[in-house]
Amino acid sequence: MQVTVNGQSETIRENTTVAEFLEARDLQPVRVAVEINEELVRRSRFSETKIRPGDRIEVVTFVGGG
Repeated sequence: MQVTVNGQSETIRENTTVAEFLEARDLQPVRVAVEINEELVRRSRFSETKIRPGDRIEVVTFVGGG
C-alpha cells in the first residue's frame, strides 16, 4: 500500500503496525517520535497502531549531543 513517509511516497506491506514499520528501518522506538496524519502516536501504542493506505507518516529521530 502507498503511504507518505517524511514527504516521500513509499510502498509498505498492508496491516503494518508502527512497531513493525520502525523495526524494518532499524529504528529504536525509544529514539523516535511518530506522527500519523498530524497526530502523535504514543510509544505505548506502536505495536497496536496499524498504518492505513494513504497515511502521512512523520518520523523524527532524537539525537543526543553536547
